[in-house]
Amino acid sequence: MHYGGIYEDEIVGKAYDRRLMGRFIGYLRPYRLLVVLTLLLLPPMAAARLAQPYLLKLAIDNHIVKGQMEGLPLLAGWFLLLILAESIFTYAQVWLLQYVGQKVMFDLRLALFSHVQRMPAAFFDRTPTGSLVTRLTSDVEVLGEMFAAGIITIVGDIMVLVGIIGIMLWMNLKLSLVTFSVLPLLIWVAFTFRRRMREAFRQVRARLANLNAFLAESIGGMAVVQLFNRQAREQNEFTRLNASYRDANLPVISWDAALYALVETLSSVAVGIIVWYGGGEILQGALTFGALVAFIQYIEKFFSPIRDLSAKYSIMQGAMAALERIFNLLDREHGEPLGSTRGNGVSLLPPPLMGGGEGEGDRQVERIEFRDVWFAYSGDDYVLKGFDLTIRRGEVVALVGETGGGKTTVTRLLSRLYEVERGSITFDGTDIRELPLKDLRSRIGVVLQDPYLFTGSIEFNISLGDGRARQRVEEAARIVGADRFIRHLPNGFGEEVRERGVNLSAGERQLISFARAVAFDPEILVLDEATASIDTASERLIQEGLRGLMAGRTSLVVAHRLSTIQDADRIVVIHRGEKMEEGSHQELLAKRGLYYRLYQLQFRD
Repeated sequence: MHYGGIYEDEIVGKAYDRRLMGRFIGYLRPYRLLVVLTLLLLPPMAAARLAQPYLLKLAIDNHIVKGQMEGLPLLAGWFLLLILAESIFTYAQVWLLQYVGQKVMFDLRLALFSHVQRMPAAFFDRTPTGSLVTRLTSDVEVLGEMFAAGIITIVGDIMVLVGIIGIMLWMNLKLSLVTFSVLPLLIWVAFTFRRRMREAFRQVRARLANLNAFLAESIGGMAVVQLFNRQAREQNEFTRLNASYRDANLPVISWDAALYALVETLSSVAVGIIVWYGGGEILQGALTFGALVAFIQYIEKFFSPIRDLSAKYSIMQGAMAALERIFNLLDREHGEPLGSTRGNGVSLLPPPLMGGGEGEGDRQVERIEFRDVWFAYSGDDYVLKGFDLTIRRGEVVALVGETGGGKTTVTRLLSRLYEVERGSITFDGTDIRELPLKDLRSRIGVVLQDPYLFTGSIEFNISLGDGRARQRVEEAARIVGADRFIRHLPNGFGEEVRERGVNLSAGERQLISFARAVAFDPEILVLDEATASIDTASERLIQEGLRGLMAGRTSLVVAHRLSTIQDADRIVVIHRGEKMEEGSHQELLAKRGLYYRLYQLQFRD
C-alpha cells in the first residue's frame, strides 16, 4: 500500500570515522572539564589494575614458595586496597561518563529538532515522519549506548594494554615476544570485521527507520484501514518490514559472536603458549613460578580489555552508522531561521494584537502582488504558470477553480512554505524573500481545511502558548461562535484535547482554528477551504464573526463552495495554474465563462 519507493529509508554510503568523530567531539566541547576529569581518573585506575599481578608475583616468589609468611598479610592488604581503589575510580569514571553522555544526547536531540523545524515544507512531503522520529530518538539513543559502553574508557583500555606490554617486556623479553605472536592475527581480525560490521549496522538503522515510518502512518490511518477491511494487507506489510529488520540484525549478531569467539580463542592460545614456553623456562631456571603466574594474570588482563573492545567495537560501529544518519540529516539544506533576512534585510514590524490601532512604526502592507509566478512541486510539472494577481489593503479576494488547479499553492507561496521558482511575490514592491520569515508569518493568519490540534487544553490550542494571544482567547472564541460549544464542555477552555482532536467533531475543530486566527490578529487572513468542515448551521453562526474578522484586513479566500465567497470584492478563477477570469460575483456571472459554469453546476436543481 505505501512502502517500497519513497518511503524506503536511504542507506548512506561510506563515511570517514575521523570526520564523524571530529564533528561529534564538537558536542563534547561544552563539557570538556568533565571529560578531562574523566580522563584524569584513567591513569590511577590503570595503575591499580596493573599492580595487582605484580603483587601476586612478589607474594609467590618471596613468601609462598620460600615458606615465609612474614609480610604476606601486608601484601594481601595492599592487594585488597588496590581492588578497592580500582572499584572507586571505575565508579566515578563511569558515572561522569554517563552524565556527560546524557548532556550530549540532550544537546544533539535539541540540534536535530531545531534543524527539522527549519526544514522547508517540500522536505516533509518526501520524508516519512517515522524516519525523522527514528533520527531524533533511536539513533541518538545508540550514541547513549556508546557512552554507556565507555567511549573514553577505550583510552583507559589502551593505557592498560600499553602498560601490560611494557611490564611483560621488562619482566621477560623472550616470553613476551612469544606470547605476542598472536597479535598480528588479532589485528587482522579487527580490521576485517570493521568493514563488515559497519555495513551491517547501516542496514539495521535504515530498516528500523522504515519500520517506524510504517507504524506512524498505519496507526495514524487506522480508521481507514478498519473501514476498508485492510487489516490483513497491513499485517502482511508489517510482517515484511519486521522480517527485514530482523534479517538486518542477523549479520550483526553473527559478526559480533564471531569476533568475541575469536578473541576468546586467541586468549586461550596465548595462555597455552605461556604455560608451554614459560614451563620450560622454569625448568631451566630462567623464570620464577611467580613470574609465570604474573604473566598468566597479565595476559588475562591483556585480553580482558580486548574482549571489552570487541563488544565496544560492535557498539561503536552501531554508533558510527547512527552518526552517519544524524549528520546526513543535519547537513540537509534547510530554510532560513525565522529571524533571518536576505538581501537588504528589510524588516516590517508586526502590528499590535487584537484591535490595537496602527501605532507609529507599524507600517501596514498596502499592496500584495504576484508577478509572473511559476511553481512546480516536482520537475517541470508546473502547478502555477505565469500567475499574476494584485491584492490591495482591506480587499477580500477569493480563489476558485477545479481541484488541483493551483489555488492552495498560491496561499503556500504567500506564506513561504514553498519558494517561488520564477517571478516574485511582493509586499509594497519588496520581494517577500527579502523579509524575515518571522515578520512575514506574524502578519499572515491561516485557517486550513484540515485543522491541526495539539494535545493540550482548548485554551492552549487557540493561543499556542503565546502570551499576548492568551489574553484574547475567550474574545476570539466569542467572535467566531466557538464559545457556544466550549461553554458546554465539562472544563470549558481547560478541556483537554486528545491526540489530533479526536474527542471533538470536525466542525468544532475548525471553529477552534478560526478562534486561533482571531487570537493572533493577523493583518493578512488566508482561508483555505476554511468552512469545508462546517455544517450549514454552524456556517451561518460564524459568518457574522468572519465578516468582523475580515473587516479592515486583507483576505485571501480559497473556496469550492461558491456560496461562501459571493460577497468577496473580487473573485479570481484559476484553471490549470493560470488566471482565467477576475471580477465580482455579478460580473463573472454576466460573462458566462468558467465561473458561470461552476456556479451552474453547484446551484442547478
